[in-house]
Amino acid sequence: MKAAFYKTLTWLSRALGGWIFSLVTWFIATGYFLCKPRQVRNSIRFYGALFPGKTRTSCLKYAWKQYHGFTRVFMDRILLENSGEIAFTSEGLEHLREASVQKTGGIILMSHVGNWEVAVHLLKKLLPEMDLLLYMGIKHKEQIEGIQKNELNKAGIRIVAVGPDGGSPFDLVEGINLLKMGGFVSMTGDILWHKDQRSVQVQFLDHEVSIPQAPHLLSLLSGKPLFVFFSFRTGKGKFHFKASKPIFVHAATRSEREQAIRKSAQKYADILQENVQEYPVQWHHFEPFLGTKIL
Repeated sequence: MKAAFYKTLTWLSRALGGWIFSLVTWFIATGYFLCKPRQVRNSIRFYGALFPGKTRTSCLKYAWKQYHGFTRVFMDRILLENSGEIAFTSEGLEHLREASVQKTGGIILMSHVGNWEVAVHLLKKLLPEMDLLLYMGIKHKEQIEGIQKNELNKAGIRIVAVGPDGGSPFDLVEGINLLKMGGFVSMTGDILWHKDQRSVQVQFLDHEVSIPQAPHLLSLLSGKPLFVFFSFRTGKGKFHFKASKPIFVHAATRSEREQAIRKSAQKYADILQENVQEYPVQWHHFEPFLGTKIL
C-alpha cells in the first residue's frame, strides 16, 4: 500500500467514519486473495499443518479470514492514533514490569501474529520508565513502514531499521549497550529478513522451520532474559496481552553455546505454536514459513 493512498484513506476515515476504511480495505484484501495464488497456497499449507483434520476447503476459509483479518491491523493503528485509548486484559505483564522497575532489562521477542505495533505502544504507555530499542525489518518499496517508524519515534521508542542487506554490526552493539544499562531490546523472532541472516532450526507444527538466531545469541552474550510477548485482538479496540516468564540462555562453555541457543529457540517456537493455535486467523505470515515435514 502506497503512503499517499494510506494517508488519504486515513483522513477519509477520520472525516466520515471507520466504515470507509473497512469497506476499501475489504476490497483490497479480496484483491490480494484472488491475485496472489502462491501466497494463498502458502496459507492453505500452513492451516493444513495447524489443523491436520481439516479439509482443503476449510483451510481456504481460514486463509480468507487471515487476509481480511490483516486489514484490522491498520484499523487499530488509526484507533490508536485518534484516541490513544484501548481496552485490554493481560497475563504475565508483571514479569516485564518487574524487569523494568528493577532496571534488569531484557529482550522482548515479538512475532508476526496479533498486532505487535499496538503491543509496543502499550508497553511504552504502561511502563513509561522502560528504555526501549526496537529492531525493525524494512522492505524495499514498503512506504507504510516509514509511517510506522515515525509514529513509534513520536511515542519515544528508538528504532533501528534493518534492511534486506542485514544492516550494520554497529546496530547490534547499540542493543548490547542498552541491555547493559538495564534497557530493553525488541525484535522479531519468526522472520528472516535476508538470505544471509544467521538462523537456527526448530520444530514447529511437525515441520522444520528456520528462525533468527540473533535474539537467542544476544540473550546468551548479554546474560539478559528473553520475554516472549504477544498482542491479540479480541474485539474492536480490545486486546489481550501475553508475556512469558523470563527465559535465560546459559552456556557454561563455548562448545555448549549452539545447544543453548537451539534450546531457547525451540522454547520460543513451542510458545509461538501454542498461541497461533489459540488465535489462528491472526497469523500474519504470507510468505513460506514451514520447511520440510518431520516424519
